[in-house]
Amino acid sequence: MSSFLRLITSARTSWIVLVLAVAAVGALFAWGSTEEAETAPAVGLPDSAESVQVEKLLEDFPGADSTSALVVFAGEDGALSDEQRAAIDAKAFGELVDLTPDGFIPPAQVADNGEVALLVVPLDPEPDVEKQAERAQEIRDLAAEDLDGVRVYLTGAEGFEVDVAAVFAGADFTLLLTTVIVVAILLLITYRSPWLWLVPLVVIGVADASAGIVARRVAAAAGVQLDASVTGILSVLVFGAGTNYALLLIARYRDELRLHEDRREAMRRAVRGAGPAILASGSTVALALATLLLGELAGNRALGLACAVGIVVAMAFALIVLPAALVLFGRGLFWPYVPRFGSPDAISRSPWGKLGVAVSRRPGWVAAAGFVVLAALASGMFFVQTGLSQNDRFLQKPEAVRGQEILAEAFSAGTTSPAVVVAPRAEAAETVDALQGLTGVDTAVAGDESGDLVRIDVTLNADAETAEAFDAVREMRSQLDDVGSGTALVGGLDARALDVADAQARDQALIIPLILVLVLIVLIVLLRALVAPLLLLLAVVASFFSAVGASWWLFQTPLFGFPAIDVNVLLFSFLFLVALGVDYSIFLVTRAQEESRTLGTTRGMIRALAATGAVITSAGILLAAVFAVLGVLPLITLTQIGIIVCIGVLIDTLLVRTVIVPALAFLTGDRFWWPRRPLVSDADAAASAPAPVSASVG
Repeated sequence: MSSFLRLITSARTSWIVLVLAVAAVGALFAWGSTEEAETAPAVGLPDSAESVQVEKLLEDFPGADSTSALVVFAGEDGALSDEQRAAIDAKAFGELVDLTPDGFIPPAQVADNGEVALLVVPLDPEPDVEKQAERAQEIRDLAAEDLDGVRVYLTGAEGFEVDVAAVFAGADFTLLLTTVIVVAILLLITYRSPWLWLVPLVVIGVADASAGIVARRVAAAAGVQLDASVTGILSVLVFGAGTNYALLLIARYRDELRLHEDRREAMRRAVRGAGPAILASGSTVALALATLLLGELAGNRALGLACAVGIVVAMAFALIVLPAALVLFGRGLFWPYVPRFGSPDAISRSPWGKLGVAVSRRPGWVAAAGFVVLAALASGMFFVQTGLSQNDRFLQKPEAVRGQEILAEAFSAGTTSPAVVVAPRAEAAETVDALQGLTGVDTAVAGDESGDLVRIDVTLNADAETAEAFDAVREMRSQLDDVGSGTALVGGLDARALDVADAQARDQALIIPLILVLVLIVLIVLLRALVAPLLLLLAVVASFFSAVGASWWLFQTPLFGFPAIDVNVLLFSFLFLVALGVDYSIFLVTRAQEESRTLGTTRGMIRALAATGAVITSAGILLAAVFAVLGVLPLITLTQIGIIVCIGVLIDTLLVRTVIVPALAFLTGDRFWWPRRPLVSDADAAASAPAPVSASVG
């Protein structure tokens, strides 16, 4: 350890560390420069999902290698005129035909009210997002050409794929730019120095770029593809966690500069003091993220792999590159608030120490009041609704959503997302009869055949991806188990969304307990205690429930008006809040453990609160603001994750870590470290230093 610290801080080798780091980053950029463009977000169901089995069976059916775009024509002044209908019919024989694989477009379907017409344009699948968007725009232009008084919308599976991809077009740049601006402003406010903030910002910015490249390469080696949503969250996480580590290290470095004349010795002391907390914090987050690799959904596994790699890279830059960069500059880097050697201890003047003294006088009442506040905020959990339809996933309705809403009003609600049943050909008639007898089904029509199988297209009377559509799919699957051989399978968009929701529920049931166990194990190993880890975990879990409850009340306000929380939001929010929220408790309690060796548990906790209060509060506010940046994207899922994590981090920073955790430590006293005995008990500390508790802050 000492050799490593001398390597990154001494005058002869610290610059070598930076040169090697620059060379390594340059090699990474050259290595990652040929990376292919990112795709639109994907979920990735396992092969065991029924909808996936249907998709595989359909590959052998005629037209399996094609998709379609739904073009909706709506009259601006009511019913479509005869001239407008004729012009729409002509589209089926015009230039749009050149985009189809077989040179054929079925005639337009006109709604009973005569106000809406639907044209189904067969297409070849296009995996490249940019080419798919270009083709979609060409379809829009050709469909709207020479049509006056008619609104044209592109919807259906093709339309939604294009609109979702558009949400993430340039997402990385938007998120990165906004994140950098937010971090720069908060660092400038925190340090009140015209240039100190530049050092951590540059180091963490390079760490973010490096983490993106390393994560993509590791994912490619593991056969996992990262989409723009994953890399966007990765940037937010690396910036948030990396900046937290930088704040903790620099705060400790500033304290050590008052105690040591040699700034390099001060940095060695700072890394030795803050390093274990940073390693424990980063390891907790990385291990928690790694639990996503056990999930069924490929999207969860991709996020877990990428973000775990990103946290490791952020830790490496915070503990190796940042110390080497900081010691290149003198104390003037902190100007105008330069920490002079021998200057008074700033900890003794900390308002957080005074807060700790106040909490220590009534710890029971303070802890009870804190949990009452958490319970009040968590009351929204009793009313939380989960599951968003595809129409509700956008902050601003894109064209595909508006087109589908128009179709749902004019035609059957399930027109844009029919269910697909694959059944034995000999049981086709029996299967169709059974389907048509269900209340959630409008029509069921047998179509193409392949070998001994037949495809049956089923139109539901519910909007896509709603609870009613899911109930209809469940009912179909249940009833078809008793029809003929019981081998009929139900697929389609609604069935796929239902399978995703069920898989997400199974992932939550597996991963959430694993996260709790892993965090508990890390805390036990770090603190060599049982009581303190259990109390810290209890407090962090309570803050998660309060964050979700408070967020739900916020989501119901006219400002947001979200009808529900998306199915994957709770898992990701729990992961980030528990893993990141426990960071601040780790920062506080490891410092308390260090101080308790000479001051005892109570006075050690007060001094730890005084020493870490300002930096942890700054780190929490910064992390909350960074996650709130996810709201710049017009996708409700990311906005909800950002808001829940933002509120949860603020609760954890300002209430749990500041008040509840110290109160619990004061209540338990020396038993806080059980089964280990502290080197100095509270009784010994009081006997050796009978001064008032408030004086011990200094």
